[in-house]
Amino acid sequence: MKIAILDKGTLGADIDLTPLRALGETAEYEKTPPEYVTARIKDAEVLVINKIKLNRENLPAAKNLRLICVTATGYDNIDTAYCAENGIALCNVPGYSTESVAQLTLAMALSLATNLTEYRSFTHSGAYTESGAANRVAPVFHEISSMTWGVVGGGGIGARVAGIASALGCRVLMCRRKKEEVYEQATLDEICSRADIISLHVPLSDETRGMINRERIAKMKDGVILINVARGAVADEAALAEAVESGKIGGLGIDVYSAEPFPKEHPFARILARENVCLTPHMAWGAYEARNRCVCEIAKNIAAFFGGEVRNRIV
Repeated sequence: MKIAILDKGTLGADIDLTPLRALGETAEYEKTPPEYVTARIKDAEVLVINKIKLNRENLPAAKNLRLICVTATGYDNIDTAYCAENGIALCNVPGYSTESVAQLTLAMALSLATNLTEYRSFTHSGAYTESGAANRVAPVFHEISSMTWGVVGGGGIGARVAGIASALGCRVLMCRRKKEEVYEQATLDEICSRADIISLHVPLSDETRGMINRERIAKMKDGVILINVARGAVADEAALAEAVESGKIGGLGIDVYSAEPFPKEHPFARILARENVCLTPHMAWGAYEARNRCVCEIAKNIAAFFGGEVRNRIV
């Protein structure tokens, strides 16, 4: 079996790829620029990828390809219609990063709700020492248990975040397609108008693209905390930056972007220095345990496919 791992660098140098190497002959690349994709997939029976775009422009070169394994839950970078038409199976890894993403969501929420970076900067800069005052309580912060947390997306990650928010004493509003049995169910517009903290946990689709737009931001409470650990394109990034600048959004936590890495001219470049903005490099999924779990699950997906079993199949 010939396995091509096209962007193993996304998994981190500390992760053991032995479970994949044990399955066959592996060609491993730290990263694969678009212009190299065609050459690197042409002999492979299995492709293991994370962010590489596979579509009608490059997939025809892969004459021997039988299986694509995405080292992620989302697979919007894969042309699923082409795969279905040409008998190429596609597997993802659901649930592997639930704890990791929920952890970053919580960390962002607590830091932004407490104005933690501003207090830290005040102390680390020496301003606290120079002030002569024993304490400082500005900017004002509130107990998170007094807040309403709106969770957008009721999958595994959204449900885990809702559980954490509830454990912290928050009133939880849940926006999801299915009927919600545990928390108060609300529409996205209701969450925008009622929540103090809003966290996004939805896949990118035609329905979710641009769902957080200027109109919905205008409905939000002044000073709202917004966290996006879903996909960058589910929000209008220019509108988010403007809302931070105007003070409408009081705290912004973002781990995902419509272009990754985001370019110098991106709207977020204007707000990088703000204490109430926490931007991270698409790392929410990447706790060591989550990445190791992901590799092991991919190996199981490959073994299952060639053993005639259906496991984590998308196509």
